[in-house]
Amino acid sequence: MSRVAASALALAVASAALWPLPASAGPSSAPSATPSPTPSPSAGTGGARVAFTINDERITESSGLAASTAHPGVVYTHNDSGGTPQIFAVGPDGRVQAVLTLAGARNRDWEAIAMGRDDRGRPAIFVADIGDNLGGAWPYVTVYRITEPSVLRSETVEPAAFRFKYEDGPRNAEALMIDPRTNRLYVASKLFSGALYEAPGKLSTSGFNKLRKIGDAPPIATDGAFAPDGDSFVIRTYFGARIYRMGPDGKPGDSHSIPLPQQKQGESVTYTTDGSALLVGSEGDAQPVYRIPLTGADAVAGATPPPDPSGLATPPPGKDDHDRGRLKHTGGRRVALVLTLGVAALVGYGLVRRRR
Repeated sequence: MSRVAASALALAVASAALWPLPASAGPSSAPSATPSPTPSPSAGTGGARVAFTINDERITESSGLAASTAHPGVVYTHNDSGGTPQIFAVGPDGRVQAVLTLAGARNRDWEAIAMGRDDRGRPAIFVADIGDNLGGAWPYVTVYRITEPSVLRSETVEPAAFRFKYEDGPRNAEALMIDPRTNRLYVASKLFSGALYEAPGKLSTSGFNKLRKIGDAPPIATDGAFAPDGDSFVIRTYFGARIYRMGPDGKPGDSHSIPLPQQKQGESVTYTTDGSALLVGSEGDAQPVYRIPLTGADAVAGATPPPDPSGLATPPPGKDDHDRGRLKHTGGRRVALVLTLGVAALVGYGLVRRRR
């Protein structure tokens, strides 16, 4: 077996440990023959409720959410890797209102979607082909941009394509965010030592745009979004989320974590257009999208406060770890991940040594 094959084996084994297990599942749990029941909000998630459920059979791996600027109540989503290059406009009842097909685009590993503006200042949809499950195999990544349609109908559109390279080398990522004040793009890597990268202020469709590291991000970030006023942003993981203040220097400032409902494979987050709540979704068939009310400094100024006084607030000292996983819900998975990574490393090392 070659060095490359040994590395591939180690990667495959390690990747298996990243798949989220139900909170009650352990290493010996047998797979269920029937679909899992709809997840319930976990303890500590305040006034979280199901906003809608995506029941369209075409959407099985929703990996991103973005609240429409032009169409109240509509959110955009897309499928994960290998799917058709399409963006789905989903209404407040969970039904698809339109499908936007991107001509000439490729869905190698679409992982995120965000709202921004085009070159003429019109609302625009950005979808990010930034996933890299091989851990750095792709020399560059691509973000596509289309102008948000003023009328929702299924159509094929021509996107602008922007190619990016990280200044410190290729990596896996699943979070794309756009500052509504500057229209600048940010990407959070999906690594244990997560990092936040910023794109140039003006993007070019020729050559490569450089992504420059400006700060840290939570481990294994699966999505992120800016608040509508641009003063803060959120990055989520499989376990929870972390809200950051955006400093006047354009770099992340103080942050704190908030809990999220337990989900099958939580990989999406966006703010409601008024900034009063988060919407969080999951990959899988017929998955609910939860509305998480925000309170205090987390809510955008002037936003309608949540009717439930048990909405999320800044956690007390010593409890600021929701985005890193809590032992009650994720300890078994985290231990299994560490053990699997160790075994995979030993197997790969042994196979390489045997060839010498």
